Amino acid sequence: MTRYIFVTGGVVSSLGKGITAASVGRLLKAHGLSVNIVKCDPYINVDAGTMAPFQHGEVFVTDDGAETDLDLGYYERFLEIDTRRDNNMTAGQIYQTVIAKERSGLYLGQTVQVIPHITDEIKKRFYKAGEGFDITIVEIGGTVGDIESLPFLEAARQMRPDRTRTDVIYIHVTLVPYLSASDELKTKPTQHSVNKLREIGIDPDIIVCRTEKPLGKEIRNKIALFTSVPDEAVIEAPNTFSIYAVPNVLKKQGIDEQIMMLLRMRSKKWDFEEWNSFVEKLKTAEKAQGVRIAIAGKYTKLKDSYKSLVEAIHHGAIANGVRMDLDFVDVEDKDCMERLSKASGIIVPGGFGDRGIEGKISVVRYAREKGVPFLGICLGMQCAVIEFARDVLGYKKANSTEFAPKSKFPVVDLLAEQKGVKEKGGTMRLGAYPCRLKPGSLAALMYGGTLISERHRHRYEFNTRYLKAYEKKGMTVSGFYREKGLPEIVELRGHPWFMGVQFHPELKSRPLTPHPLFRGFVAAALKHGAPAAREAFIL
Repeated sequence: MTRYIFVTGGVVSSLGKGITAASVGRLLKAHGLSVNIVKCDPYINVDAGTMAPFQHGEVFVTDDGAETDLDLGYYERFLEIDTRRDNNMTAGQIYQTVIAKERSGLYLGQTVQVIPHITDEIKKRFYKAGEGFDITIVEIGGTVGDIESLPFLEAARQMRPDRTRTDVIYIHVTLVPYLSASDELKTKPTQHSVNKLREIGIDPDIIVCRTEKPLGKEIRNKIALFTSVPDEAVIEAPNTFSIYAVPNVLKKQGIDEQIMMLLRMRSKKWDFEEWNSFVEKLKTAEKAQGVRIAIAGKYTKLKDSYKSLVEAIHHGAIANGVRMDLDFVDVEDKDCMERLSKASGIIVPGGFGDRGIEGKISVVRYAREKGVPFLGICLGMQCAVIEFARDVLGYKKANSTEFAPKSKFPVVDLLAEQKGVKEKGGTMRLGAYPCRLKPGSLAALMYGGTLISERHRHRYEFNTRYLKAYEKKGMTVSGFYREKGLPEIVELRGHPWFMGVQFHPELKSRPLTPHPLFRGFVAAALKHGAPAAREAFIL
């Protein structure tokens, strides 16, 4: 029978519930247990697909085409699993399903209410997510006390009386703030947060305390006393040099043994060597020379907008034994080109809308003309295609029909399947699609093969009407989705390392298995930026 671990948060948002949940999952997986993990988002949106990056951060896309919360990226990277649509549920999805059932008469005339109908639907999804797994971790988004998250918390509360005490436990992530004026840590916010959780009917079994300073025995005892948990169940979660060190920090305090004791489970094995080895490589890389990578985009004021991209670059840097030095360059800033001149590699990431497009196109031109290693992702690839058409092919008015519907040279055009689509949510080309690579191409060299699968999220595509003109002048298509004849990858002949991809390779990069494109891109940037280190160039 599946055991459940519910992870809640208190005091403030962005405490690291997702990283805590993923770290716990990693530790339990090291014990030989099968682990699934679910994120509950209390917003009314059906999914994250229509939410602005400035407000919500990146949209993480799964293989089966779900547009989800960025925490699923942490889950995949820490647990090395491929999440799916069922790994993310929102209040919007729950209400939509319940209302559809009511409209169909499935409730047989009952008055439809939050309890039991909404909570029953939530629990139904909990049970489905747990099928076939030893443990299912459920992270409940938001902060205890938020009105939006109450149905999810109530459903989590009901899970224990519905089963047995040893089938369900609760971990509460909270803040122990440090006041510099009085030079002391304050436990009162944690006490209030746990009291609020108790009002809902949930008594936490383990308290994870985010803190800038060591708690010390006295503070730990005080928190244990006022929250009615054993001293050893008060877990200190300080800031670490990397999020990937968090499982090690939690392991040292025995959180995994406590969880298994509470759930009456036994370890099947202990295999944490690979993760420990990666953390050691990370430490070594942090002390090594740095490679400066510019992310030239338009959502740079919120770093979470490019969360998976940053992690993928980081993985590539560690694989090359170097430190990642990132520069988030706003393409609309006046000093954009000056900052690019200091970069060893340039990435133009995805995005939507015409704001900043001309700036991105200028960035592509700089990388192409200066021979700087370049990776264009989704919209970044489309900008590369537009720039080449304007400056090399001589199509001065070339554009995407997304920005210029009546363009004389629509080198980027709406996908045929997207024409006539009016609904914005969940209607893009989403999820994993196969791609056949051209033998001998840079892409085939990076991947070490000719058949790949990558995740997509877009409506517009390179217009194949102009393909021959591009090929003639030196931009080749090295990756195709053959079923519909869609170009997926473009490369530039005669350039040290220049590639545009229509998909999002960053979504598949993992700490233990860095994505080949980012490993190769960082290696090329290292060669470009540090001639003395060319012998370290890794393909």
